[in-house]
Amino acid sequence: MPVTVSRATFIGLIAILLWSTTVGLLRSVSEAFGATGGAALIYTTTALLLCLTRGLPKPGAMPAIYLWLGGTLFVGYEISLALAIGLASDRSQSLELGMINYLWPCLTIVLAIPFSQQRFRVWLWPGLLLSLLGIVWVMKSSGSGSPALLWQNMLRNPVAYALAFIAALTWAIYNNVTRRCARGSNGVTLFFILTAMALWIKYVFSDRAAPMTFALVPLLEVLFVGLSTAIAYSAWNHGIQQGNLTLLATASYFTPVLSALLGSLWLGLTPPLVFWQGVAMITLGSLIYWLATRRL
Repeated sequence: MPVTVSRATFIGLIAILLWSTTVGLLRSVSEAFGATGGAALIYTTTALLLCLTRGLPKPGAMPAIYLWLGGTLFVGYEISLALAIGLASDRSQSLELGMINYLWPCLTIVLAIPFSQQRFRVWLWPGLLLSLLGIVWVMKSSGSGSPALLWQNMLRNPVAYALAFIAALTWAIYNNVTRRCARGSNGVTLFFILTAMALWIKYVFSDRAAPMTFALVPLLEVLFVGLSTAIAYSAWNHGIQQGNLTLLATASYFTPVLSALLGSLWLGLTPPLVFWQGVAMITLGSLIYWLATRRL
């Protein structure tokens, strides 16, 4: 590859690395500031950094359907994911919920079939089944061996699990809406501003909103997550425009493995073998259904 392409590809790979730190740091920040307060601080930081580096958003330059529908889906995804991780009963469960979020690649492709008449090969469906089985395997790591016990585990914290599944579905829909309706527009900065505003409104009017206690380490974590998110979106955009798109797309499907690894290290967890088996299933399933739609 030419040097410029190699450099752009490397920059795109940095985005994948930064995104993989999200689950662990979201959980850590939520423990310090609460699920809603922590997420509000993170997305406020991200929005401010994007405004400083990319300028203020221009809503009038965006197609209306992308602005309203895409914006609603984006805000819904970010809030659902952040609150799901923050509302997890413990750190181990936050990793489980983070892996459920990684159903979005397969859902994106499945929804592209009716949205964009995406053509596919027959092995797309085994890939989807393998990813779903991987989610079940990840949840078995909490000690739930049978379907009945898995269901009981979800019922102990239904809001968090529901939000994780909603996040995966919402992001899949957003990807398809953006592809069809954005027409080259990029509303990420505006959408982060709206996400932060929605979270602050929820925080202010929440009956259980407690005053925040600021400490150096949690504030540094907020700054890192906000900065890494802003950098990741810019790096990914540069990578897919000027780098090796095939390599970046393939690498992105290994994000669940990297996210689980970095999250475990940051949170001081040692997930059992069955958890890693589930992560591997999710990743392999993602690769299968990606290959099932290539060059058709």
